[in-house]
Amino acid sequence: MLNANKEFDLEDRLIDFAVRIVHAAESLPKTKVGNHIAGQLIRSGTSPAPNYGEAQSSESRADFVHKMKVSLKELRETKVWLLMIIKADLIKPASKLKTLIDENDQLIAIFVSSIRTAKKNKS
Repeated sequence: MLNANKEFDLEDRLIDFAVRIVHAAESLPKTKVGNHIAGQLIRSGTSPAPNYGEAQSSESRADFVHKMKVSLKELRETKVWLLMIIKADLIKPASKLKTLIDENDQLIAIFVSSIRTAKKNKS
């Protein structure tokens, strides 16, 4: 039963992650820099969920791998924006972002593993 819901669990995690990203972006200062980073963070942090949805209905293994790689790229970009927010001290305390960065790291690891497995199972 656990494996049957695995895809949905990841999709739910990605949606929850996107919602948390939106809240983090809303917490940024309403300055030129804050608005720029908020826009970039929203773009990169909300795209893995729909890209993962597209991967689930991919037309081939290569298409699946490509769509998963797009999600991975966006997750990695999101992490850079989150680290930039911390270094620029835009959200205080920075510890507010710790669990979000932890979830980002876990999602990256899941995508790296899934892509590796999909490539290995080409046969």
